[in-house]
Amino acid sequence: MKTAFTNEQILAAALAQSAMDAGCAPEDFLRAGNVIVASRPSPEARKYLELPIPCHLISYGNNIVAAVEDRCRDIVSGYISRFPAEHCFETPNMHVLNDALEAEGLRLCFMAEYFLPDLSCLEPLDCPYPVRVLHQRDFAPLYRAEWSNALCERRKELDVLGLGAYDGETLVGFAACSADCEGMWQIGVDVLPGYRRQGIAAALTSRLALEILDRGKVPFYCAAWCNLRSVRNAIKSGFRPAWVEMSAKQTEYVDSMNRA
Repeated sequence: MKTAFTNEQILAAALAQSAMDAGCAPEDFLRAGNVIVASRPSPEARKYLELPIPCHLISYGNNIVAAVEDRCRDIVSGYISRFPAEHCFETPNMHVLNDALEAEGLRLCFMAEYFLPDLSCLEPLDCPYPVRVLHQRDFAPLYRAEWSNALCERRKELDVLGLGAYDGETLVGFAACSADCEGMWQIGVDVLPGYRRQGIAAALTSRLALEILDRGKVPFYCAAWCNLRSVRNAIKSGFRPAWVEMSAKQTEYVDSMNRA
């Protein structure tokens, strides 16, 4: 598989983007010790991030970079100093952080694992159905519940490229990517229930990743720890775990999500 990128360049692009999201330097994620910086708005951050974030923890496995608002600095500093980095993102330890944040009207809200392609594994996997390339002009009728992981109706302008698997004229699997930032496009994928476990998701994900690389962008993939189906798809498609994030939001925001 030929591409203009190397694995090292892909990781460097992700580190640079995380640095723009957090307001730190890329090398801060590779330090032995934790780093705390002020969360602030940035035009170069991922478009869906609502900056500043009260408490945003990021780890590439070496340490934790915490981007915080001033009101959370002491809370977060004490927390990430108390526990090893890998334990700060799991229970029971994260209850300590959540309890402290509640005094500021905050709760832990988003937790996710992010994946980058491994060029030694990434290849166009076979799909049992014909695959078509789809562009933004083709997406209008696809903003429906069954394709909600591939497309985001709230940010239609960011959805730029997709691949669809078709059984006749019926779209049965769909992977698309959003231009969440200048250098990196995020992949999401959906397959209709009756067509799952046939390798469609991995075929579309792997092929879309190659399409993105051909366009000079770095693909990335996000999944919750508990979404094993999505994690397995990432790994099967040639992606590997790269970094993790956890962030807090206002209590009212969390409550509204639970009501929804």
